[in-house]
Amino acid sequence: MPQTPVVSLRPRTDADLDLLFDIAADLDTWEEREPQAPRPLTRDRFDARLARGAVDDGPDAAVSFVIDVDGTAVGSATLFDFDLLARHAEAGINLKRDSRGQGIGTAAVIQLVEFGFVRHNLRRIHLQAIASNVAAIRAYEKAGFVIEGRQRQHAWVRGAYEDIVRMGILRSEQPSAR
Repeated sequence: MPQTPVVSLRPRTDADLDLLFDIAADLDTWEEREPQAPRPLTRDRFDARLARGAVDDGPDAAVSFVIDVDGTAVGSATLFDFDLLARHAEAGINLKRDSRGQGIGTAAVIQLVEFGFVRHNLRRIHLQAIASNVAAIRAYEKAGFVIEGRQRQHAWVRGAYEDIVRMGILRSEQPSAR
């Protein structure tokens, strides 16, 4: 029986930057992660984007973690676009290709949601996925998210229009809150 990996969220270190750049620059999965049209990402632009994010540490600044499995970085998990009045934020995760399909994303999303509800007093967390990313949608559902809607043909993905699936979870729906 395979051993279950230990998934945790931790702060980013300089040792994680190569992996995070490789994920961010992957043109094959660009549309799953970015709303802008795909384009080559240079290391300089990537580093500048990280530097801009490090300067913004206000109450509604993004909260980013590295997804760690048994001591090795495999991706990132972020809460962003905070609405401090309505108490909600958007969630997003990125995993390197060979870490997908192992339950790592589900475990990371569960921890990210708990952090948002417990540590940031959010009442709702939402996210979006392209409809063809069935594995991600399934992982989000396992973490307690429900499909709230669909934006038909909203994204241009690898040469075709795709629906965007909108999902959300309320604090009262969080599995640990039940």
